[in-house]
Amino acid sequence: MSTEGEMWEDRAYRVCGCVQGVGFRWWARGVAEELALGGTVRNLADGSVEVRATGDAASLDRLEGMLREGPRFSRVDRLEVIEVEVIARPDEFRIEP
Repeated sequence: MSTEGEMWEDRAYRVCGCVQGVGFRWWARGVAEELALGGTVRNLADGSVEVRATGDAASLDRLEGMLREGPRFSRVDRLEVIEVEVIARPDEFRIEP
């Protein structure tokens, strides 16, 4: 995971399209875990999915590229990327209700 002196970023993504009811949150968690990112993923009331991830810039860029594609059976119409201030580095990636 992290090493001494490594710089972390915290980014929030809003994924719009056919992204609920297709396993998107479980897929996103798996991708984030493979990239050693911490954070959360949750469905929003408007039908989009919010992903918040913390890690190194290169891993976040890879996550962003994968979120633009989405898992099988999903359709990503739009991805909004929001850089936010790092509050604390989470050690895991979890699905929120």
